[in-house]
Amino acid sequence: MGTNGSTMLKPLRQGLPPIDPATVSSSASCALPPKFEAVRGARHFTKSTLTSWGLCERFDDVALVVSELVTNALRHALPNDAQRGEDAPVRLHLMRWTTRLVCAVRDPSDSAPAARPTDDFAAEAGRGLFLVDSFADSWGWHPLAGTLHGKVVWALFRLQGE
Repeated sequence: MGTNGSTMLKPLRQGLPPIDPATVSSSASCALPPKFEAVRGARHFTKSTLTSWGLCERFDDVALVVSELVTNALRHALPNDAQRGEDAPVRLHLMRWTTRLVCAVRDPSDSAPAARPTDDFAAEAGRGLFLVDSFADSWGWHPLAGTLHGKVVWALFRLQGE
């Protein structure tokens, strides 16, 4: 996870079912450019990471959640001028414990993710967090601590054996 690992794990410890962050067996992270094409890159990164961890059977659910979290970050959490920049203001983190997997997306916005419930299930927008809630075992968000600004939106998946 690079230099931001401890900053990443601190917000994830809050609000999650009891897990010891020191027992992370595997973790991976990738920076995502401020372009909607990054969603495809996030899915590819997720597939290769889950494959290397022997978790291919979880790919469909995890990839759907990763796609929604990354799309929300790109659509709602970036300043208007970020689309023109070359920096990577959004970052995807995958962390695996023996019986749990967490995918987390860091973005520069301090605003809470806005759940816009919709009764129109054929609508093309407004269902992202509903899908996250439906496919993940739990999810939440936390503001970043320390020198980083923004937030982390995470989703937890229970793995076989729990």
